[in-house]
Amino acid sequence: MARLSDLKVAMGTSILIVTFIFGLFIFAILFLLELDLVTGFIVSLGATGLFILFQYFLGPVIVAATARLHYLKPGENPWLESTVKELADKSGLPMPKMATVPSNSPNAFTFGRNATDATLAVNDGLLNNLNKDEVRGVIAHELGHLKHKDYIVMTVLSALPLIAYIVAQTALRAGMMSSYSRRRSKEGNAGTALIIIGVVSFAVYLITFLSVMRLSRLREHFADAYSAYLTGSPRSLESGLAKITYGLSISPNSPEGARAFYIGDPATAKQEIRQIMENKNDCDLDKDGVLDERELQLAMTRESKSTWNQLNSLFATHPPTFKRILLLREIETEMNTGQYTTEKIYRHV
Repeated sequence: MARLSDLKVAMGTSILIVTFIFGLFIFAILFLLELDLVTGFIVSLGATGLFILFQYFLGPVIVAATARLHYLKPGENPWLESTVKELADKSGLPMPKMATVPSNSPNAFTFGRNATDATLAVNDGLLNNLNKDEVRGVIAHELGHLKHKDYIVMTVLSALPLIAYIVAQTALRAGMMSSYSRRRSKEGNAGTALIIIGVVSFAVYLITFLSVMRLSRLREHFADAYSAYLTGSPRSLESGLAKITYGLSISPNSPEGARAFYIGDPATAKQEIRQIMENKNDCDLDKDGVLDERELQLAMTRESKSTWNQLNSLFATHPPTFKRILLLREIETEMNTGQYTTEKIYRHV
C-alpha cells in the first residue's frame, strides 16, 4: 500500500542519485583532462549546483516560451476558471495561473517554481474533445502535481540527462575523428581520452535518464489517485485518459517542450493504440469488429502482462494508459464499497 511519503522518498532519492552521478560525471571529465583532484572536486560540485539553480529559475521560462501559452484574463473562460478555483480551494492550494495552448491535441500540464507562481495549461484540443466531467478529472490530476510538488523536482532534474547525452555524442564523434586522423598519420591515438569521456557520458545519461523516467511515471500514478479522490469520480479521469490517448495517437505533432510535464505522451499513446489494434481480433470476443468496454479491459490486461511492454516502459515518461485505468478502476471499486477514506488515497498506487 503506497503513501504520499513514498513519492516524497522517491523524489528525494532521484535528486540524490541524479545529482551525485552528474557531479561524478563532471569530476571524471575534469580528471581525464588532468585537473588535480581537489580542484576537480570543487569545480564539479560548483558546476552541478549552478546548473540545478539555472534549471530551477530558467526551466519554467523555457517551458512557457516553447509551449505558445495564452494566459487567460479574468472572465475569459468562466467555466474553466471557476472549476479550477473550486478544485484548488478544495485542495488547499492557491489559484494557479491559467493558460490555454492553441493545439488540437488533447493535453494539459503544470509547471512552475512553486505553488504560488505555478501555471496550469490546457490545450484547446482537450477542451474541445473531452466533456466537462472529464476535463474536471484532468484538472484535478494537474492539481495533484501541484499538491505533491513533484513538478518542481522534474523541472530541476529533467535537463541533466540531456546534458550528459549531448556530451556523449560530441565526445564520441570528436574521439573517433581524432583517432582516424592519428591512424592515418601513424601517430599515437590522441582520441582515446575523448572516447572514454563519451562512453562514461553515455553511461551517466542512461542511469540518470532511467531514474528521472521512473520518477516521472510514479508521479503520474499519484496524481491519478489524487484526481479520483478530489473529484470523487475516478471514471471521469478513466474516460478522459482513454480519449487523450486516442487523440494523441492520431495527432501529427508532439508536445513542444518537456514531454514529461504533460498528462499524456504522444509516443506512448501511438505505441499503445498500435499494439491494441494489432491484437484486436484476439480480444474481439463477439467478432463484431468493435472492442466494447469488457473487451478493451481484456486487451489492457493482456498488454499489462507483456514482457516487452514492461521492459519498454522503463524508457517511457508516462505509465501505459491501461495501467492508469486499471488503477482508477481499483479505486472506483473501493469507493463503491463505501470504505474509501482520505487516509487511503494512494493505497492502490
